[in-house]
Amino acid sequence: MIARYAAQDLHNFALALLERAGLDAPLARDVAEILVEGDLLGHDTHGLALLAGYLGELDKGSMTKRGTYELVNARTAVETWDGRRLPGPWLTLRAIDKAIAMARNCGSGTVAIRRSHHIACLAAYLPRVTERGLMIVIACSDPNSASVAPHGGTRAVFTPDPLALGFPTAGEPVLVDISASLTTNGMTARLHRQGKTLAQPWLLDVAGNASADPAVLFTNPPGTILPLGGLDAGHKGYGLALLVESLTGGLAGFGRADPKEGWGATVTVQVLDPEAFGSRAQFERQMEAIATQCRGNPPRAGFDRVRLPGERGLARRREQLAAGVALNQEILPTLAPWAERLDVALPPSR
Repeated sequence: MIARYAAQDLHNFALALLERAGLDAPLARDVAEILVEGDLLGHDTHGLALLAGYLGELDKGSMTKRGTYELVNARTAVETWDGRRLPGPWLTLRAIDKAIAMARNCGSGTVAIRRSHHIACLAAYLPRVTERGLMIVIACSDPNSASVAPHGGTRAVFTPDPLALGFPTAGEPVLVDISASLTTNGMTARLHRQGKTLAQPWLLDVAGNASADPAVLFTNPPGTILPLGGLDAGHKGYGLALLVESLTGGLAGFGRADPKEGWGATVTVQVLDPEAFGSRAQFERQMEAIATQCRGNPPRAGFDRVRLPGERGLARRREQLAAGVALNQEILPTLAPWAERLDVALPPSR
């Protein structure tokens, strides 16, 4: 039987651990909120699964515990920040607030952040913008590491380079959270620990042979993750990775051309106000028409119906808020030593 936990108990647990580890309370609240939100939506490699790693970063001083970002550049609807390695969820939420304010005034607002720490699950940020009738795009890369090869290559250049998009419709919002690679570092690392393989050969070993075994990423030198599209159409994921790198490292002015600083992120957040374009009503009319055509599309074999991105995650969120969050079985054992060390009680299961 899968243990379930009240979302508020998980939030309080994460918050207590982060504060005991020295993170200022306002920053800790945002980190705890975004991590739990990732689990609520079903992105369980990018929810509380990250917390032990974050606590380790705080412990060794690789995540800044207090203070604020530095404004590097600013125009009417654009800002660039140096995140000073502050927690990614806190920085990203502040960037969203700023981008919303600029979009309300100018139609769009964009914030690029260099030297952020890891920002967790991108999908977790989207509903707070779509519920205001706005559209959001988030791009993220980590210039400090690489695990994805360019199409046709065998050595890593990119991280999975996620890209997220959220927009309102007349009904539920559409929430897209994808990456430029076929799988993620979090998933391959989990499967490697469990001695399991991927569903398909989404990796390359060091010699360039396709593989489903995550162990190929842990050799010396390591193999790589294939770009989206795989062996035959990986030029599509390669192009998407280049888009994300230009939106992040390119615009922020800090990326793969610079010395590595440790686990982190370069992030760009853009918010658009449909009211400044064809109007919110017309935007929602168009997007609802597309949503209706997708949902009403005859399903192919193996599918009961066509869903829109985010539909399953939002349904899972509602279910888990009511019945409790079903945590992956690996998560609490990784946090138990931190809970003991920081004198924080483990959350009770339902």
